[in-house]
Parts: sequence; structure tokens; C-alpha cells
Amino acid sequence: MSDATRPPSIRGTAAMPTAGYVAAATASRLMARLPGLIPGGASRWERTNHRGETVTLLEGPAAVGGLVAGLASGRLISGPQGDSVLPALIATTGSGMAGGLDDLLGATNTKGLRGHLKALLRGDVTTGSLKIAAIGASGLAAAVAVANDRVATKTGWLQMSLDGAFIAGSANLMNLFDLRPGRALKVAMLAAGVSSLTTRQVALEAAAVSGTAASLLPDDLAERAMLGDTGANALGAVLAVGAVRRWSPRGRRVALGAVTAATLASERVSFTKVIADTPGLRHLDQWGRRPTPTTATPATTPSGAGDL
Repeated sequence: MSDATRPPSIRGTAAMPTAGYVAAATASRLMARLPGLIPGGASRWERTNHRGETVTLLEGPAAVGGLVAGLASGRLISGPQGDSVLPALIATTGSGMAGGLDDLLGATNTKGLRGHLKALLRGDVTTGSLKIAAIGASGLAAAVAVANDRVATKTGWLQMSLDGAFIAGSANLMNLFDLRPGRALKVAMLAAGVSSLTTRQVALEAAAVSGTAASLLPDDLAERAMLGDTGANALGAVLAVGAVRRWSPRGRRVALGAVTAATLASERVSFTKVIADTPGLRHLDQWGRRPTPTTATPATTPSGAGDL
């Protein structure tokens, strides 16, 4: 029986709910404690959202902490026969730290992949371009770590490079959804659910993402906090690592094409407008959110979110 079809062991089955619970508990605890512990004070992480209200970006570091704790606990429960969580930990910390750099120091006058690349061609190194490089490097490192875990098949450097691009691209794509309350967390939970249903293997990455997102969703929907680049990048990267570990090479190439197409489309098309104009997506996007007053000011992109 191949690894792809082997059912999970009892310990492996127990590892998934453990990872989800620990991730949720850790993220919730960090949301409560970080404002008093964060170096430089919590005010450094405050930004203005689409309503013009002040929210905290500390949800991002809380998400990273939840993911790390969930992955580590799940690996502990699954035992030596379980998959290594090193690739997911590399992706979580690498993309999260890169996002944190942009959250704290990023300028808002340069946005989007095209904007940062144009600035780089002019010789202007933005925090966004540094983030692109850092997320790309962590994505490649995670892909190499996944390949090193495989004993039945070998992965060439071309496929590892494509996998790394998929992980990095997924991290950025998740960030593009973090423009309205709860949206990125809902996307992450849906993606984690689909991932869990399409494989019989133990998916610790999906479990950790689900627990983290569910724990943070109430504060996000209430517009007290938002993921920012730190949290959105980490969630997207971890989900992609799970796909790289379990999907076929062809499936991963198709997924990379879809992520690339969506990212390029975002340069010209507003995801928010597309969602608002699509009834099913609009209802899901609005679920749990505060109602928008008809006299509200025109929606703007939240500062510190949705930008490379």
C-alpha cells in the first residue's frame, strides 16, 4: 500500500484534533497576552481598517504562534511514524517574519506585485520587494524539506523550484484576501476543509490552520483585529506546504498556475468587487460581519494589509 492510500494510524488520527485544539488555544492566549508583551508597545501594531477605525495587527503574530504550537503538538502525538512538520514550520516562520517586516516598516504608497517590481527596477528597494525575496526563499526551503522527507520518490530541482513558488505564491494570495473582516480566515478554513477531504493522510497543516483561524475569527469579524501580512502569509504558506506534501506533481503545477493567474488578475480586478457582485460569495463574505451603514464612507484598502 502506498503512502498516498495508507489510512492514518490511531495516533495519527488523534494528532489532527490535538493540533487544531492546541493551535486554537495558543492563538487565543496570544491575542490576550501580546498587547502587554510585544516589544515597542502594542501601538506600533495599530492600523486603520476599511471603516477608518483603529484595529490591531497583533492577530498576525498570534496566528503564527498558533500554527507553530499546533504543528508541534500534532507531530508529538503522531509519533515517529508521522510526517515531519519541519517544512510547515519553515514556511510559517519565514513567511510570517517577512510579513511582519512589511507590517511594521512597509510604506503604503507602493502596492501590488507590479508596483514593487517597478520600484525595484528604478533602484528603489521597498520592504515589499524584500518580502517577496524572503517569502520566496522560505518557500523554496520548505519545498526542499518536503522533498528530503520523501523516500519512495525523488523530486528534481525543477519541481522543487515550482513547489517553492507555489508555497510563496499561496502566502501572497492569502494576503490579497485580507481586505475585509474575516475574509482571509474564511478562505483559509475552507481551503483547509477541502484539503482534509481530498486525502486520507493525516493533514496536520490543515488541522493547525483550521484551529488557528476558528480561534481568531471572532475578533476579526468584530473588527478589533486583523491578520495583516504576518498572519495571512503564514496561513497561506502552511496550506500550500500540505498540498505539496500530498498532491501529485501535476496537481501542484496546476495549483501553481491557478495561484499565478489569480495574483496577476488582482493587479487589474478587485477581489472585493467580484465578491460583492457574486451572490453566493457575497453572502459568505458578509456572514458574521458588522453591517455596513449606507452612509459609510467609500471603502478603502486597510493600511498594512492586502499589499505585498
